[in-house]
Amino acid sequence: MEQYLSNYLAKTPGSARLYQRALKVMPGGISHNPRFFEPYPLYIKAAAGSKIQDVDGNEYIDLWMGHYAHILGYQPEFIVEALKNGITKGTHWGIVNELHVEFAEDICRIVPGAEQMRFGVSGTEATMYAIRLARAYTGRPVIIKVRGGWHGASTDLLFAVRAPMDVAESAGLPPDMPDYTKTISFNDFSQAIDEIKRQGTKLAAVIIEAVGQYFIPPEPGFLEAIQEETRKAGALFILDEVITGFRLGLTGAQGRFGLRADLVTMGKVLGGGMPLGIVAGRKDIMDLANPSSGRSKGQGVVIGGGTFSGLIAAMITGRTMLHFLEINQDEIYPALEDKGRRVRAGVEKAFRSRNIPVKCFGIGSLFNTCFPKSDDDVLKNIEDVDLKTDIDARDRRFRISLLNHGVYTKYGGGAVSFAHSDEDIERLLAAVDRVAEEWPT
Repeated sequence: MEQYLSNYLAKTPGSARLYQRALKVMPGGISHNPRFFEPYPLYIKAAAGSKIQDVDGNEYIDLWMGHYAHILGYQPEFIVEALKNGITKGTHWGIVNELHVEFAEDICRIVPGAEQMRFGVSGTEATMYAIRLARAYTGRPVIIKVRGGWHGASTDLLFAVRAPMDVAESAGLPPDMPDYTKTISFNDFSQAIDEIKRQGTKLAAVIIEAVGQYFIPPEPGFLEAIQEETRKAGALFILDEVITGFRLGLTGAQGRFGLRADLVTMGKVLGGGMPLGIVAGRKDIMDLANPSSGRSKGQGVVIGGGTFSGLIAAMITGRTMLHFLEINQDEIYPALEDKGRRVRAGVEKAFRSRNIPVKCFGIGSLFNTCFPKSDDDVLKNIEDVDLKTDIDARDRRFRISLLNHGVYTKYGGGAVSFAHSDEDIERLLAAVDRVAEEWPT
């Protein structure tokens, strides 16, 4: 057994025991696949600020940060206080209330193009409802997504999640999915535009994340070209901002790249640590979900949102978070940009100084590390990363080696939060330097 694995096993016996118990009651020992990694996942018992603590008492600088949700770190005091004061009136009512209205008004005021919106409890719901709205509005069946793009686990979008093949990510899906879900390659102008034109009058929408899988930034003009070509086809441009919303800036990727989506989906940061997803956009599209429109049965779009949509706790934490970001945006976002740049530069320096090929992608506070055969390899989308880099080195050696040195990552990187101090960044880069020193050559 390699030394980095032996070190992990020796450091985390409590996690090993919990994993064996979990295997008996949950398939694979987990309830969400991204939380699994071999030989067994780390089990934690506490989190605060930028740190997590596992069941064996080990502390880690966390860069997963609740699936990138905690932009201010774990348990900001002002959010905890607002939640304590608010939920004394109830945790969940399931009845419309003023909090819903106030929060929705804030979102529509801040998010570009959000004339109306609906609350749900997850990003998966938000993207599922967005494509349902698009098909209803256009009367067309085909959705185009980016190959490798992850938009949650809804049936219609569980296609071509992994590159390079256009295949379903899961068993149990309709066999005709490829007839209705088509793919384009991120940052490939000609291929993407050709596919949009090919679908023509069958195309209902293109759904795309502004920052590609592995946080690969868009090439200049790519998103704008997709938006324009989609509109030419008479289809809707859906921007999935579940990750980038309120993380790349107060107006998200739309503000950063000068876009104006017909529909936008959000979650993570917006929930302030509670379950929340939204779909927002043009009034004429969103109005298809209006139950008082007088449409006959089957003519309107069902957006259920679930029993816990508009959860009081999520309304409190989300609105408190949004107000804080709005008031302090001139301090928060430049700081996050600087921290992200320092991490990306530091990771590349640690490996390249030892002649180990590495690419550290990212934008803003997001970063991802890949290990290509050569520093000269061009990596512009998920196909390039999956075909030209050592995925096992990233997801196994790099991840577990960093755990051994007190840093928790996912997919070779993560998201820096406002709670990560200069000392945290220095400790993180020192850990990366030690991992690079231990790297096999």
